[in-house]
Parts: sequence; C-alpha cells; structure tokens
Amino acid sequence: MSEIVIENLCKTFSTKDGTVEALKNVNLNIESGDIYGIIGMSGAGKSTLVRCINFLEVPTGGKVFINGKSLGDYSSKELRKEREKIGMIFQHFNLLMQKNVLENVCFPLYIQGKSKKEARAKALELLDIVGLGDRTKAYPAQLSGGQKQRVAIARALASDPKILLCDEATSALDPQTTSSILSLLEDINRRFHITIVIITHQMSVVREICSHVAIVQNGEVVEKGTVDEIFTHPKSDAAKELLRNDRGDASDTKKGGEYLIQSGEKIRIVFSENSAFEPVIAKLVLKFNEPVNILKADTKNVGGVAKGEMILEFAPDCTKQKEMKQYLIDRGLEIEEVEENVDTGSHKYDY
Repeated sequence: MSEIVIENLCKTFSTKDGTVEALKNVNLNIESGDIYGIIGMSGAGKSTLVRCINFLEVPTGGKVFINGKSLGDYSSKELRKEREKIGMIFQHFNLLMQKNVLENVCFPLYIQGKSKKEARAKALELLDIVGLGDRTKAYPAQLSGGQKQRVAIARALASDPKILLCDEATSALDPQTTSSILSLLEDINRRFHITIVIITHQMSVVREICSHVAIVQNGEVVEKGTVDEIFTHPKSDAAKELLRNDRGDASDTKKGGEYLIQSGEKIRIVFSENSAFEPVIAKLVLKFNEPVNILKADTKNVGGVAKGEMILEFAPDCTKQKEMKQYLIDRGLEIEEVEENVDTGSHKYDY
C-alpha cells in the first residue's frame, strides 16, 4: 500500500481579482521509503501541493491519505498529532534566531512535552547525524546557509517522522552545498527509511536524488513516472522545457536558438545503460569510416553510466545508415528518427 495517496486534490483561493485554481484534480501515489520529486516552474502549484500533503493548506476538494487514513477525517487535535509524523523543511530555514543550534532542535521536543534532559540528548544525537555536533552553541547568524539547513533537517527529524517534506530546501544554496544537503537526505532516507518528498524547480536536484517525479504545470500533474523514464523520454511540454532549462539549451528562436537546415538523415540516440567512459560515437566513425554531425548533445556521467541524448546527422551521401544504427542499438542505445529541423542552440560539432 502506498504511504501517501492523493486523490482528485483541488485547491482554490479567493482573491480580489477572483478565484484562483492553484491545484486541479491532482492524483499521486508515493510509496513508503521513496524519494519523490515534485517539480515545476514558479507558480505551477507545487508548494501549495506539498502544504496540502500535511494539511497546512486544507484542500478545497479531494483527499489526502497517509497510510490509508484520510487527513480530512481527523479532528484538529488528532491532526496536530498526525503532523508529528510529517517533518518539513523550507527554503529559508525558519530557525529561531534568538536560540542556539541545540535549542532550535530541542524546540519541537519541548512542545511534545519532553524533559530538558531527554530533549537535549535527542538533539545532540541528531546534530551528530547532520554533521553539526561541534556547533551546538552557535546561533543561526553565525552559520552558513548549508549549516542552517542542516539544523532545520535535525529539527524536522526530532519527532521521528515517517515522512519528510522538503519545500525548495536547496534553492537558496550554491551547487556544492546543494549536493552535500542532497547526500545528507539520501543518507537519512536509507538510515531511517523515511519517505522524502522534494519540491523543486531544478531538474538537476530530481536527477541526483529522486527515484520518481511528478511534473506540475498550472496546478495539474501533466506527467509522472520514474526519473529515468522522464529524463530519457519526456512526453509533456513542461517536462521538455524543464529538461531544456537544466541543459542550458535554447528553447526557441526568440530566445536565441538557431534553427539550422540539415540535409542528411537525423536520428536521436538515448544513452541509458552504456558506460560513460566508452567513446561510442568515435568508435562508430572509425568502424564505418563515415562522418557524423552531432547537432545536439546532452550527456552526463551518473554513477559511471552515461545518461542523456544526442541528435546525429548522417552525411547526405552516406550509404551505411542502417548498419550504423544497428551498431548503436547493439551497444545499448535507443534510436528514434528525427523528422523536423533541429534547434541546436547555435552549437554544431563534426566528427
């Protein structure tokens, strides 16, 4: 049974300009122990969605089930108790600036009625886990952004939650610090088997840590599946746009892209299994003694495996396309025909 089930979730807000539909019939299943990404551009509704998961925002319609129980069926007192099982961290940390690191982590434990001795023992244990065992007496103003987020993570873990919601938790951090925070979240996921839901607008975050992802656009889930599926074969325009932004591609001619007219046959190849250290295209050219034009490329080394895609153009007079395509297929690459002109983002490479 899925740990989090969202059924036909809707959320509307009344404003002076009328009613705003922030969420429209959202349906998601999130398995226990998963690291699940919810991604979308600014204003897509993803932060509203995550706040509906713990009923900080009460949905206008639909239901949220946690371990088979609808949050809407709880009394106010029961809901407060249920929320103790759902930790949350935010983009701007939300720390108590007048309290030191240790007292920040102790705070939710005091609210639960824990003794000072018990709360401090638990807080010290958690601060060791997040790598801040030596900063217990420091105040938030004395910490870096990454350290503040580590304190926030320790505080969120204080009540032994089964679910951890992360609302843009790394978007205020530099890339190196972001990577360290994501590694910490992965460690926490493995160590405590906590289900983690990550809200982000960065496809790089999803690719690094998540196993599944939902793409949100205009309050609707327009695509969902495994990260590998969506990264390899995006179907929705929103997913393709997020991937283009992640790669730094020009998305259209108005944004600086350049449509180049090519005369040879074009194919899209998808890397998903082969080694990142194998020079597949170079070997192809050497074996068949035929040039290929790389019109577009986005490949990344993910754990020693190549992930991404290339768009290749064969020479107009090439007679070995069939054999060359079979050579690529035999090496674990997926092949798709490309009919339209290719937006290269003004980059073209010849081999």
